Amino acid sequence: MRQWMARVVLAAGIAGGAHAGNANGADYVALPESTLGFSASFQGEAFDGKFARFTPQIRFDPAKLATSRFDVRIQLASAHTRNDERDEMLRSSEFFDVVAKPEARYIATRFRAFGGNRYAADGTLTLHGISKPVTLSFTWTAGAKAVLSGEATLKRLDFGVGTGDWADTELLPNEVKVKTRLALVIPKK
Repeated sequence: MRQWMARVVLAAGIAGGAHAGNANGADYVALPESTLGFSASFQGEAFDGKFARFTPQIRFDPAKLATSRFDVRIQLASAHTRNDERDEMLRSSEFFDVVAKPEARYIATRFRAFGGNRYAADGTLTLHGISKPVTLSFTWTAGAKAVLSGEATLKRLDFGVGTGDWADTELLPNEVKVKTRLALVIPKK
């Protein structure tokens, strides 16, 4: 809990400073209830996982898509699937290689509106030292606590995740679904 509070206070200070000079959109801070997860399967058995530590910097205004921006840093060692053996494997050099490449980063600067509260963020994910385009489809619910709910589908082999025997897509499919739900507030000055 203390780590979350420190993160929120630090992010609020950073975002608050950015917000003071930003007339092009709202800079948001994610609340501790925010989640970033993934779904995959192994030998036909589905499993879900989450990243316990990630830092989203979100500037978004549906009326000002041209100045909106997502910048999300993900600490890969924080991945957990409620299975210790699988979690250790994810941290290994055959998967995330968290010793050599501890962080993934997603940056989006192009946004599209589809009507209602549906949008897409076109960005670049850098994972395992490889950068590829990734589109996040999401809904945006405005309010004192805005909510961004989104998902994207990645091909893990495009990022060199799951090498050696793990490259077999019969054993471990290539597609991984990433889901996020961010509860966001604009910090007070």
